[in-house]
Amino acid sequence: MTDSPTVERIKQHVSGNDVMLFMKGTPVFPQCGFSAAVVQILNHMGVKFGSTDVLVDPEIRQGVKEFSNWPTVPQLYVKGEFVGGCDILREMFETGELEEFFNQAGIEREAV
Repeated sequence: MTDSPTVERIKQHVSGNDVMLFMKGTPVFPQCGFSAAVVQILNHMGVKFGSTDVLVDPEIRQGVKEFSNWPTVPQLYVKGEFVGGCDILREMFETGELEEFFNQAGIEREAV
């Protein structure tokens, strides 16, 4: 994927937020169960995150899949690094690996 305006927009989202979630819907009103699960994990952990609703922007929806070389949404980025989708995040959360990952990345969390 070349440096198109869509790629530049994706890069801006990823670089402008320590934790960035590309999802279907919004954190307040997720539009799929996988997006809802990731939002629930992040909220449970007290992580502040930026989000983009891929349903309102077909170019971002397709572009983020090509950007990460990952075929599905949601997609989570931390400090510019692609972490994974719902299944990976759920597994990392259940094993405690996600908490360790956030700690190592220096992601501040609110008390929950």
